[in-house]
Amino acid sequence: MSELEDLYQDLILDHGHKRPRNYRSIDDAQLVSRGHNPVCGDQLTIFLKLAGDRVEDVAFQGEGCAISKASASLMTEAVKRKSRDEALALFRSFHDLVTGSGAEGAELGKLAVFSNVSKFPIRVKCAMLAWRTLESALAGQAGDIVTTE
Repeated sequence: MSELEDLYQDLILDHGHKRPRNYRSIDDAQLVSRGHNPVCGDQLTIFLKLAGDRVEDVAFQGEGCAISKASASLMTEAVKRKSRDEALALFRSFHDLVTGSGAEGAELGKLAVFSNVSKFPIRVKCAMLAWRTLESALAGQAGDIVTTE
């Protein structure tokens, strides 16, 4: 299997095109943040509902490539019911994984499917868009549009 075929593994295609999870808005979201990747054209909105310090619900809507949408879909599954600090720690580990700067894929569960993204630098921005938008929402910077540039 070529590197490109590896990149588009079944899990990415399932979450990115066939059945993205948590693809909806949350009407009573406390935090909403928008993100844009000008290189690829990906645009998405992250909706967060917190219960104290925990992510009670998280969803996304938007348009983008398979990597971008799959990353957002898998991110929503990974951070649901996590504390704010746990979600931010997951953000850092995911960043390290997709940039090839050190995270072990095994500790990230299904997110390890993005381990080959580091071989395609332009795709790193696609994979990170949802995570950077989540980071902005958790920091209370909901009015700004997050970009990958």
